[in-house]
Amino acid sequence: MNSIVDIFTIPPTFISYYLKINWLGLRFLRALRLLELPQILQILQVIKTSNSVKFSKVMAIVLSSWFTAAGFIHLVENSGDPWLKGRNSQNISYFESIYLVMATTSTAGFGDVVAKTFLGQTFIMFFILGSLILSANYVPEMVELLANTRNYTRSYGVVKGKKYIVVCGNITVDSVTAFLRNFLHHKSGEINTDIVFLGESPPSLELEKIFKCNLAYTSFICGSALKWEDLRRVAVESAEACLIIANPLCSDSHAEDTSNILRVRCIKNYYPKTRVIIQILQSHNKVYLPKIPSWNWSTGDNIICFAELKLGFIAQGCLVPGLCTFLTSLFIEQDKKIIPKQPWEKHFLNGLKNKVLTQHLSDDFAGMSFPEVSRLCFVKMNLMLIAIEHKSVFHGGCCGLILNPPVQVRLRKNTLGFFIAESPKEVKRASFYCLSCHSDVNTPELIAKCGCRNRSRQHLTGTGKMVMENNLKDISSTSAMQRPVSKGHSNIISWSSLATRTFLCDVDQDSEQLDSSGMFHWCKATPLSKMILKHTDESKHEFRNHIVACVFGDTHSALMGLQNFVMPLRASNYTRRELKDIVFIGSLDYMQREWRFLQNFPQIYVMPGSALYIEDLHVANIEYCSMCAILSPPSKPSHSQTLVDTETIMATLNIRSLRIGSCAHTTSERVATDLNENYGKTKYRRIPILTELKNPSNIHFIEQLGGLEGSLKETNLHLSTSFSTGTVFSGNFLDSLLATAFYNYHILELLQMLVTGGICSQLEQHLDKDKLSELPESCTTFFSGRSRCKLGLLSLDQTILSDIKPRETFGQLFCGTLDNLGILCVGLYRLIEEEERNPENKRFVITRPANEFKLLPTDLVFCAIPFSTACYKKDSSSSSAPYEITNIMPVTSETNMEISCTPTVDLD
Repeated sequence: MNSIVDIFTIPPTFISYYLKINWLGLRFLRALRLLELPQILQILQVIKTSNSVKFSKVMAIVLSSWFTAAGFIHLVENSGDPWLKGRNSQNISYFESIYLVMATTSTAGFGDVVAKTFLGQTFIMFFILGSLILSANYVPEMVELLANTRNYTRSYGVVKGKKYIVVCGNITVDSVTAFLRNFLHHKSGEINTDIVFLGESPPSLELEKIFKCNLAYTSFICGSALKWEDLRRVAVESAEACLIIANPLCSDSHAEDTSNILRVRCIKNYYPKTRVIIQILQSHNKVYLPKIPSWNWSTGDNIICFAELKLGFIAQGCLVPGLCTFLTSLFIEQDKKIIPKQPWEKHFLNGLKNKVLTQHLSDDFAGMSFPEVSRLCFVKMNLMLIAIEHKSVFHGGCCGLILNPPVQVRLRKNTLGFFIAESPKEVKRASFYCLSCHSDVNTPELIAKCGCRNRSRQHLTGTGKMVMENNLKDISSTSAMQRPVSKGHSNIISWSSLATRTFLCDVDQDSEQLDSSGMFHWCKATPLSKMILKHTDESKHEFRNHIVACVFGDTHSALMGLQNFVMPLRASNYTRRELKDIVFIGSLDYMQREWRFLQNFPQIYVMPGSALYIEDLHVANIEYCSMCAILSPPSKPSHSQTLVDTETIMATLNIRSLRIGSCAHTTSERVATDLNENYGKTKYRRIPILTELKNPSNIHFIEQLGGLEGSLKETNLHLSTSFSTGTVFSGNFLDSLLATAFYNYHILELLQMLVTGGICSQLEQHLDKDKLSELPESCTTFFSGRSRCKLGLLSLDQTILSDIKPRETFGQLFCGTLDNLGILCVGLYRLIEEEERNPENKRFVITRPANEFKLLPTDLVFCAIPFSTACYKKDSSSSSAPYEITNIMPVTSETNMEISCTPTVDLD
């Protein structure tokens, strides 16, 4: 363009000098030089932002077009048409030419200045068409740039009394959609909190549409949390909290974490009292956040670690089949409605309605034990109380959440309870309950806030017991619910003495070692070379009832943090003999990088190879494993999100193709008989698999392998058959925990405790993973955490649950186990009663069945089992197996030998 301008403007200048004649000629083309103006302004650093650059370019195009067109009109109108020798020319100034061009562009045409020459009129005809195109393209863009510059660079107007939060980090269409869906769902119809999104670049058209659809409570401001002036514009100091969203699908998770940690650092430097909730991808990056001087757990600062929670869920699914689905269903929000076609689908979908909710309990419960309160809530209010916050259990006060506390723990005033229920309205009953006004009320809906103010608490315990005894008839006869049970099953042992006795017994007999927190099993650092399995030593690897984990990674892959998978499997509330061997199948180069985090955990082995090769799987004795977990590889740059799960899908296909003889595990005729009864007419079993998917939409690849096609055919992972049977997991729902942590961080604490083996955020700062534990002076203080409950899966007929009579309904089973055994039943794992379409006897999860829900003899029960409870049958003369499936291994060595050979029923 510049060359053309030079050709038509420079030579005429010399010619006019030579001919002594001054002619305007094509000098108007110099206006096209304005196209270089944006670049010049950038070089001079007059304009810096992207919006200003775009605006300058549009203005340069418009102005150069106007000035060039005006120059042509000025030339032809003053010169006239050549063939008429200028007889129709008119004297018109350049300013009037610009006026004519602008009037033509606006299509106004006042008529005071018009073109009289034929060339000028012809040019105006074509210019009108060009101006229409020019206006249609550039005028709306200019208006939008001006509006966006004004809207997205302004400061947020703080209104006194109006609450708001600031959300920054990964502000994309997917992240914003997921956050709004979960944030608004918590307070449906009652949103009184504004959401200010602080994005580092202007929103796309699709993202802008989302903000406009939620204009009532969302606003977007362009800026960075790393700049104080932008934090000042969003008034972080007045915000309720600052939430930082991470990108779980990024190619460099470490860079993503470090950038978010720097955002926290900048926010805390700007205003130290700001409450920050951050998503972290890699667990080893969590240690930097508590080191920030103004970081404060007690004021609500919190960390949501994707790797820790995701691998913790999968580990729990390996310990207890179906538990991964059970726990996930308590924290997902499902708005889509689906009409079930089969009875089992209806039971599963009804279970998805239940969530974990919190509520402060009525002061009338003060002085009562947890089993008494839990039973009263279940019978009188149709509520399932599973845990409480009790600060006095741990002497250090580092963790106050207790799952299914024993009878020795007495409730205090204003105790926070954790419920499994469908709505917050239901759990309100637990705070309204009054012994004086509601003792005779048998309808849960009638329990509401009363005006009773003279409540006597001197005889609360005795009154509470009497109320419960009077309500036993609501579920079963009183004679069937007496507390005495067979000898050896009682768990009424003092909390502290149990911890001391457990430690001394374990140290003397098993030489158990725990880490410095007492929460996990520990051992001296073991070199990786000693734990590598080799093909040549296949005869020496006699693994039974072990866990196989398939890992995909190489030398350059980001670490996924396998210690988060191992820690729940090495929790101290399991004895050393209950621990299952863990065999990792993956690249040796990758495992060498992970090994420094795993070398202090016992019974961990590495098989160099790949889950895509059958030979490597056989070396790990995969046919004898209790569960095979297929972990997603670290994120890699990919143009298609469908391809992020390629390795896991292919490994699932490879392992599912293995058909093992149904008697592969058997060592006696009795066990073989039980196995054949479980499998009906089938003579083979498939290896139980738990597959992790990064992209939930890839569930249809797994559904094709599930063997139940035509049941819950859904692209939504949480409505799929594979999810209902506990064979697939995806961590995409963890995005919803950001809103959960803002509204109620106690629920996040409970989730972390359940999936990580009992650890909570307050305890993390006291952990020292590089030190071996030593026997302290006070065993009670040190080992009190070891006596915590553990989640298990018990059979109705082959465990101590068979002693509970009657147990026709879930309500009868709940009350009977809680009264007699101290075991808390929370859900069922039921066979899909479709023999033709379910030849492998798959089971599905039922979360918190109704009180009147009818039980089947083949049902397995999800339970919170006290540490001291032995769940196996000691009667060796029984023809049945000690239990069908459970993660509770026997304490005695004789029974341990028997259980180690028990076949694992296929539950996938």
